[in-house]
Parts: sequence; structure tokens; C-alpha cells
Amino acid sequence: MKSSSDSKNNSSDDDQHNTSSLSDQPKIKSPNLFPVVGIGASAGGLDAFKRLLKAIPENSGMAFVLVQHLDPNHESMLPELLQKVTTIPVLEISDDIKVEPNHIYVLPSNKMMVATDGVLLLAARPAKSKNERNLPIDMFFNSLAEVHQSNAIGVVLSGTATDGTLGLKAIKDHGGITFAQDEASAAYEGMPNSAVQAGVVDFILPPEKIPQKLLEITNITNGTNGDEENIPHQDNEVFRQILSLLRIRKGNDFTYYKQTTIRRRILRRMAINKNEEPAVYLKYLRENKGEQDVLYQDLLIPVTSFFRDQKTFDNLCETIFPQIVKNKIAGEPIRIWVAGCSTGQEAYSIAICLKEFLSEQSPNGYGERVQIFATDISEPAVAKARAGIYTKNEIETLTTERQSEYFTKTNGNFLVNKNIRDMCVFAVHNFLKDPPFGKMDFISCRNVLIYMEPYLQKKALSTFHYSLNLKGFMLLGKSETISGVPDLFASAAKNDKLFTRKDTPGRFMHTASQRSEQTLSQTNNHPNNDNIRTDFQKTADDIILRKYTPAGVVVNEAMDIVHFRGNTGSYLEQASGKPSHNLFMMARNGLAFELRNILHKVKKETGTVIKENIPLEVNGIVRNISIEAQLLPNIIEPHYLILFHDSNAISNNINGNRPSVTGNKKSTKKDEKDIRVQQLEQELAQAREDMRSITEDQEAANEELQSANEELLSGSEELQSLNEELETGKEELQSTNEELTIVNQEMISLNEQVTSARDYAEAIIINIREPLLVLDKHLRIKTANNSFYKTFRVSEAETEGVLIYDLGNKQWNIPALRLLLEKILPEKSVFNDFEVTHTFSIIGERVMLLNAREVINKNSLEKLILVSIEDITELKKAQEVLRKTGDHFRQLVKGLPA
Repeated sequence: MKSSSDSKNNSSDDDQHNTSSLSDQPKIKSPNLFPVVGIGASAGGLDAFKRLLKAIPENSGMAFVLVQHLDPNHESMLPELLQKVTTIPVLEISDDIKVEPNHIYVLPSNKMMVATDGVLLLAARPAKSKNERNLPIDMFFNSLAEVHQSNAIGVVLSGTATDGTLGLKAIKDHGGITFAQDEASAAYEGMPNSAVQAGVVDFILPPEKIPQKLLEITNITNGTNGDEENIPHQDNEVFRQILSLLRIRKGNDFTYYKQTTIRRRILRRMAINKNEEPAVYLKYLRENKGEQDVLYQDLLIPVTSFFRDQKTFDNLCETIFPQIVKNKIAGEPIRIWVAGCSTGQEAYSIAICLKEFLSEQSPNGYGERVQIFATDISEPAVAKARAGIYTKNEIETLTTERQSEYFTKTNGNFLVNKNIRDMCVFAVHNFLKDPPFGKMDFISCRNVLIYMEPYLQKKALSTFHYSLNLKGFMLLGKSETISGVPDLFASAAKNDKLFTRKDTPGRFMHTASQRSEQTLSQTNNHPNNDNIRTDFQKTADDIILRKYTPAGVVVNEAMDIVHFRGNTGSYLEQASGKPSHNLFMMARNGLAFELRNILHKVKKETGTVIKENIPLEVNGIVRNISIEAQLLPNIIEPHYLILFHDSNAISNNINGNRPSVTGNKKSTKKDEKDIRVQQLEQELAQAREDMRSITEDQEAANEELQSANEELLSGSEELQSLNEELETGKEELQSTNEELTIVNQEMISLNEQVTSARDYAEAIIINIREPLLVLDKHLRIKTANNSFYKTFRVSEAETEGVLIYDLGNKQWNIPALRLLLEKILPEKSVFNDFEVTHTFSIIGERVMLLNAREVINKNSLEKLILVSIEDITELKKAQEVLRKTGDHFRQLVKGLPA
């Protein structure tokens, strides 16, 4: 039988297990359409909470969830305190509580929380660890963004440190709105300022003004409640023009991306710019190219992080990478394509994962034989990925070991080490229209296809199939499938979206669409064509049911049959040999010529073409048939509908059997002959018409070929001359290449010297006995040396990124020091031996001499302030002892007899 203490320990273990798996809990998107506002705060948060809640109207239509850093050993009275300042129900969260509008929910003490499927899940707060920090606000905000998408709103109020910054980034990336408390009204501005400096805040306001802004925004963004049918036609037209404007400026067409997501992103920008009507925002957009760039970047939805979904990377190392290496010939490079790499975290994660795997397999390393091509259509994202510099918040998802092994700390940020950067090549590239990479062993394209319509998904997957080697692998996001092209890929792992390439011929589609400004304007001139379909089968159904119901087929541009309508066995059959769905290969008894001719006319005339009285032998009987063909309207890819109309059979036996003798034998023969002559005359006239058309086309083609031949002859002479110039240029390039090789070697040597000098300087700073601080232009601490941490007994996490006046318990908030520091950068002043006497709560009274001057980071040209601190406490004490001893001796001397 277990004791009560044993039971308590086991319960604690269970809670710890639940907490560790809470962040890994599968997040289910909520069907709720009302906004859910997550509010996070730490020190000084109670007053901010009260001021915000007082300003919330009773029927706001929003749910509010409060998350605060609380003492795990103290029972929280927060719900009772907040209920006194608002009439809205304030509830302490219990597990699996359902979120409803016009309610306020408060996180209990000693708990962590995530959102999923419109409910809130709780788990015990994990035990405090030296290596990991409890970040309840980030955890909740991340789940809120994933579950409620564009209906998620994040608010960060007063508090210290940086909790909430990563969560606000997730909310913004998923299309939500973010707020931070302004510095003037915050008791502790650490958390709001951290979010502001990270660039993840849309509005900076005092708490009492946030609810009004929330109402303004939600009135704009939720005007249609996500229902496209409620969008007025004129607004639909405006959205189309906005996409046209972006296509002209950036060259990327968002027409076939998920329009619900695109419109929500546009409405978000409207709300931020205080434009209540789409037409007003369109006018503002046309006049402001900077806003066009911001909207374009917003539509790209850059959601990424290091080692996102750790289980996926574990599976890569355990199953995929071993198979790739096994399939490689000695010396052959491993080629990987990360499509939609955003700011590079995915590519670097794969590089780190692959390097760790290969290091275990081969101690000598595979680094020089790994080529990772990482691409994205966002130029700013690719530029950041190339630089390989990330903030402390951005690498928090990495283990401490990986941070120390693969990153170098520089000016408060973290630089990806050169051996990892050299494995990756970053480029601006649109895989929907730019030529794809080839001979890839592995392609990763996660959470990109979910924002595209099925048509673009099919194009992308066809491109990836073309790019992969025969035994290549493809990784997609959790919500992405290969349903559009099941014949091109097969599943490689049950629990992960990993697929292998099937050995089937794929059809690479080079361009994303045939749309242009001209076709867009044509579409816009026809209001009835608003609902353009991508489903050729449904369009064909509508036409057939409306007009007639004969047998027929739908073919694509390559003349492959994609759908059969009715019984087509009399007109089409599968020929012996390799199976084929090609229309001309399946046509019976000479119909291929007629079909080819009809389809040629349809393409040329873009209308309906009908050819009548075509004789066709069916089961030994000659029948007259008519063939009708037309281009299906409002289809992204060209598709053609072909219908077969059967006329009455001619009572003429093909095998030579004579008809039965009747009393009207001569009359019957005469009628049959007349009908047959009439048919032959019609066929002859049609043949002459077809021949005339073919002759005209042939003559035109001959003229074009003759003209092209003359151009080729002229071009040949130019090419010959150009070839001679290229030969000369080649020699010059070889000479220049030799010079560049020498310069490159010198640069490598200089780079090694610079690296050595930097390491040397850092080693000196680390070992200097005097405490040193480096401050940025806002007087926030970027770095400190070991002597500072040891002398003042503070940790790196408590120091870096903190305003020097807020360090510790605001123990450096000295008016005279503030005045001197604020003059250094503006006035380029310095100060030396500024004496400060201060009593610290941990180390007691200290007397210090401070020296400060401006320094410039040559890499980033950032102006910094170097502060050195000399502790002269013991020296002052010794001087005081000497002074007292001297006074004592002088008194003794005065008292001695003369």
C-alpha cells in the first residue's frame, strides 16, 4: 500500500509528464469566428489588467484570456480582484473549459495552458530548471495563433524579460493583430519593449485605449464573418484590383492562392492603416509603394522556426537520410531543396540535422558533398537567411548544446557557424514559374501548399516530381496532402508527411497560369464570371444537362481523355498494346482524322464546331454520326468537350449481303443511291473545304518557315561573330578568374586573421578582471564579461537586453550616471573615473569608478557604449583606515609632553 507522500510524488511526476507533452499536443483549428484576445503580463500587470478590463464593453463579441507570471506556491486572488472592476464574467480556467465570447478567463497559479479546438487545456507548471525558462505567455500565444488563426489577438502588458515576444510573432504570422503597452504607462517596460524591438507589434497603446482599437479592428476584419458570399460585388472587384497591383509590382500572382486567407490579410492591413472600405485602401495602396511592399510581405505568411516539429527531424535522421546515403555513389553530392525557406530556419535545421547524422556515419564528414538549395519569393527573407544572424528569441527552440556548437554570439545576436552556412545556398526563386532545380535527393516544402488552390498545388507537386531523383523523398506540412497527384508520389512514413517519388512520367507545368493584365481585365468586364471554376467535370455536367445528353468525352490540351460521358464504346476503344487515354489513339475506324480536324478548328475559332453526316461502321452497320466540340469556359487549364450524336443507320450491309426483295425493289435501290450520292457530295464538299483550310495553313506556315530560315541564316552569321568575341572574352575571363582566385585566397587569409583577432580580443575581454558592459543606443545591455556577472552576482539571462537602469532592482538608476550616459552618443562625450557609491541588495555597499566612451561595431556600423567599472571599495576602506590611524597618531603626539 502506498503512503500519501508516495502518491503525491507520483502525482507530481504525472503533472510533469503532462506539462512536457502540453506543447506537443495536436492543435485543432477552432470553428469559432469570434476574436479571442490573449493578454500576457508579469510584474506590474495587475494595474494594467484593471485599466484594460474597465474599458471593455459588455457586448464586445470577444473572449479575453489573461496569462500572468504568478508565484507557483501562492494561491491567486486575481479573478476576485478583477471582477470588482468589470461587469463581464471573470472565470478561473478549469481544464477543457470552452471559450465563449463576452467572457474573461484567468490562468490559475502554478499552471501552464494551451488552446485547441475552442477549448483551453491546463497542465502543471514544470519545476524550475537552470537551462529552461517557463514561458507561459509564449506557449499560450503560439497555440492561440495556430488554433484561431486570423481571429487571434495578442496583447503584451507590463513585465520584465521577453516572455510574449515569440508568441506575438506567431500571432502576427498567422494573420492576427498584436498590441503592446506603451512605455510611459508600463510599470516595467521589459516585455512590451522586447516585442516592439522585435518588430512584431502592430499597435502601441496604454491599456485603457486598447479595447476601443480592438473594436475598430474587428469591425473591419470580421465584416463578412469569413463568408465570401456576403462580400459585395464592388469589394470583390477591389480585391481583384489589389492583387493585380501586387502582380504588376512584384511579379507574383496571388489569384489562385486561398482567397479567404488573402482577403483576411488585406483586411488586417486595412485595419492597421485605419481604412474602413476596401476602395479607400486601394487608393492608399496605389499612392504608397511602401504599403504595397508591406502587404506583399504580409501575404507571403513567413511562419517558420528552428527544428519545427522535432519528431519530423528525428524521423529524417532515423529513416530518410540513411536511405539517401545508401543510394549515393562514392563522391556523389547529396542534393536537397528547401522550397519556401522563409528566413532560413528550416534550411539550417536540415543542415544541422544532416551534419549530425553524417558525423556519426563518417567522422571525416560529408560537408563538402552536401548541397542544400533554399529558395523563397521574399527578398527580405532570403537576405536574412543568407546573413544567418538570429536573435536570442529566435534560437530558443534549439537545445543549449546546439546553440553552443552551431552558433557564435555576436553583438547580442547569434550567427550560424560557417561550416553550416557553407552547406546552404539561398536564392530568390518562385517554384511555380521559375525553372526548377534538378536531380534532388530530398525536397522539403512545408506549410506552403496549404495557402494555394488545388490547381497551384498540382503544379507545385508536378514540379517537385520532375526535380526529384528516382528514389528521392519529399516532405510536406502536417495539413498538406498529395491528393491532387496520387499517381506521382507514394507515402514513405505513416505518421509524417513524407513521400517517395513514383517512377511514372510526370507532366512538368512551367508557368503558374496564363493570366495577364489583359486576361484579368477581360474577366473583370464580365460580372457573371465571378465564380470561375477549377473543376472541369462540374462545368461539363452543367453544359450537358442544360442542352443535351449524348455520349462524349472531356480532353485536356494534350488531347488526353480526362473524363468519359455516357457510353462511348461505339466511337472510342482501347487499341492493343500499351494502354493510352489519348483521344486520337482511341478513335475507331478513321475518326481520328475528323476529330483532329474539328479540334484544330475549335482552337482556331474558339467557338462550337459541329461536323455532320460522318459515316462510321458500328457492329457491321454504317451509321451517320455528328461530332460537336467546344472549349469549356472559365477553366484555368484549357479543356475541350467532345460530343457524339448518332443518326439513323443506313440499311446497307457492309459485308455485301443484299437487302430483302420487296415489291418496291427498284424504288428502294434508287432512294438508297440518291441518299448515298448526296452523302458523298457532302463529304466531297467538306473534304474540299478541309483541304482548302489545310492548304492555307500550310502556305502560311511555309511563308513563316522561309522567313524564319532567312532570320536563322542571318543569326548564324551573327553567332559566328559573337562566338569569336566570346573566345576572346573567355581568355579574359580565365585571366580574371586567376586574379579572383588569388584575391579569394588573400580574403580567406585575411578572414582567418580577423577571426583570430576577434577571438583574441574576446578572450582578453573575458579575462579582464574589471567588469565591462556594452550598451546599445537605447542604453540596453548587449553584452557583459564574466567579471561583471561574478562581481554583481547576476546571470546572463537577467542582464542581456535589459535597460541598464532596470538591472537588478533598478540599482543602477542613478540620476548623475543617467545624465552622463545619455550625453555620450549625441555629444560624442566621454567620462573617466566617475565615482559612484551604491548599496546593492546582494553584495552590499560598493564604491566604483566608472569610465565610458563611444565605440563603433565595424560590421554593422552600430554605435555602442563601452562602460568599464573599477571596484575601489577596499581601497576606500584602506584609505579610511589610514586616515583614522593618522588622526589617532596626531592626537597621541599632541598629548605627549614636550
